[in-house]
Amino acid sequence: MKQARQSAWTLLVALLWLIAGCGGGGGATAGPAPTPTPTPTPNPTAPQLTTLRSDLQSPWGLAFLPDGQMLVTQKGGSLVRLAASGQGAATTITGVPAVASAGQGGLLDVAIDPDFASAPWVYFSFSEPGAGAEAGKAGTSVARGKLTGNALTEVAVIFRQAPKVTGSGHFGSRLVFARDKTLFVTLGERQLGSPAQDLAQTLGKVVRINRDGSMPGDNPAFGVGARAGLWSLGHRNPQGAALHPTTGELWVSEHGPQGGDEINIARAGANHGWPIKSYGCNYGDPVGDACRIGGGVHAPGYVEPLTYWVPTSVAPAGLTFYSGAMFPEWQGQLFSGSLAGTTLWRLQLSGNTVASRTAMHADLGERFRDVRQAPDGAILLLTDSGKLLRIHR
Repeated sequence: MKQARQSAWTLLVALLWLIAGCGGGGGATAGPAPTPTPTPTPNPTAPQLTTLRSDLQSPWGLAFLPDGQMLVTQKGGSLVRLAASGQGAATTITGVPAVASAGQGGLLDVAIDPDFASAPWVYFSFSEPGAGAEAGKAGTSVARGKLTGNALTEVAVIFRQAPKVTGSGHFGSRLVFARDKTLFVTLGERQLGSPAQDLAQTLGKVVRINRDGSMPGDNPAFGVGARAGLWSLGHRNPQGAALHPTTGELWVSEHGPQGGDEINIARAGANHGWPIKSYGCNYGDPVGDACRIGGGVHAPGYVEPLTYWVPTSVAPAGLTFYSGAMFPEWQGQLFSGSLAGTTLWRLQLSGNTVASRTAMHADLGERFRDVRQAPDGAILLLTDSGKLLRIHR
């Protein structure tokens, strides 16, 4: 009996201790563990602009070699090689033929062969002076040569704009390889206007040629009398061109007169309307809607531009789609330099629609001649003042 009372007492003490340990029997339970505060995502650093060099002589076009080195054309007629850093001594590449370096003419764009590792051809466009019956005239031509050390060898002209004409303006000209390794060449109308609609001439056109200068069999058919190689027509002075990274279509930028600069997709057989239609005005006309050439609206007879600049011209030059990792927020956007506008334009796209345009670096007062995406995802710019600039993080 005594032993039973001791066991009951022991049990009662244990029960009281347990109740006290549970907070006095109030029925409270432990709350959930606090949610840890998430680590804030760091904001990306703002884009930086660095001048890599400022000693180039009116640079016009830029192309990257497989090892990251650069080839840069200089309008006066010289082709130079730069280190991948863009800095250090510039090496002159010999073998470039004579150019008609006057006005807007000279040594223009440069591109390397899609199979450069096995076929080290370098392609370049230039204003070629005429000879014989064409003396005193000039036209945009394309040549290629094999890069051997610091020289171009086996140099040959593979395309000549026809006809050569007098004057020193509106040569174009950009070179873009298509996915099938044919070559697009953009050609200005040499400030003559109407030849842009003349199928017997290659002024004011985009042409598509094979790498050896022969003509692809699947170019659009324009009928009897049309020049070989024609791809699209009705262009004024296309100084920017780039291949869309998804669709593979050729996008071009071109100068309007007073206003009316355009971004277009140059599709096979397309007519972009110049000089019949433009959102720009003839020189000397009071700027405004009423003076737009042909009323401005291109459709339905001609292709409407994707976007255009009014009331004054920005003179777009150089064009590239951004696809790098350095600026993920810019992927799929289109960049265009400008000359009269002294601005780098960033165009946000929704499919083939230009959703917005943002002006960048206008405070520099530079004429941005070319814009290219570097292998590391930076953006490189050439200016008429001789600078090579790098936008980077």
